[in-house]
Amino acid sequence: MQDFPTAMKKLRRLWALCWPWLGPLAHGIDQWNGRIGRWASWLVLLMLMAGVWNVVGRYLGVLVGHNLSFNGLIEAQWYLFSLTFLLGASWTLKLDQHVRVDVLQSRWGQRRRALVNGIGTLLLLIPFCLLMIISSWSAVHFSWQILEQSPDPGGLPRYPLKTILPISFLLLILQGIANIIHQLDDLLGPGRRQ
Repeated sequence: MQDFPTAMKKLRRLWALCWPWLGPLAHGIDQWNGRIGRWASWLVLLMLMAGVWNVVGRYLGVLVGHNLSFNGLIEAQWYLFSLTFLLGASWTLKLDQHVRVDVLQSRWGQRRRALVNGIGTLLLLIPFCLLMIISSWSAVHFSWQILEQSPDPGGLPRYPLKTILPISFLLLILQGIANIIHQLDDLLGPGRRQ
């Protein structure tokens, strides 16, 4: 059996061989999720505009004798919130801004944090995302089969929004893979992250 330093040297050499194609892959995933997240952040502005119009339209409608708010706009506000949350989750993971309890991690060095985060991503995040994709797939498929609509009068179609659920968890898996690559680089390479 090899001693630990020899094994680490071999792993570092192997990592140096893998980095030229894993590094650009992780960087590409980071950029992709960054673009989607920034795009999703603009949906907050649309959501606020819809919310303001719903409130103003309700009260102005009383003055003019005609309701200026409608169910489709109320549902659009909910849909925009859902899109912001679902599509922004992978960007939030990329930026390492998810809520966490830093009781232990604040005392750890970069390598230990990378190891724990990598193990957590591999054993918790990715399996959970796979479970969510698998469990939501039949509901999304059925929603598309019947072209599901809102039960409220003047409501919006539900099937496009339901499609975002597995897509958002796929984006989280991809970002988890990119994070694992970065964490392996922190552990085995020179830690090239910016």
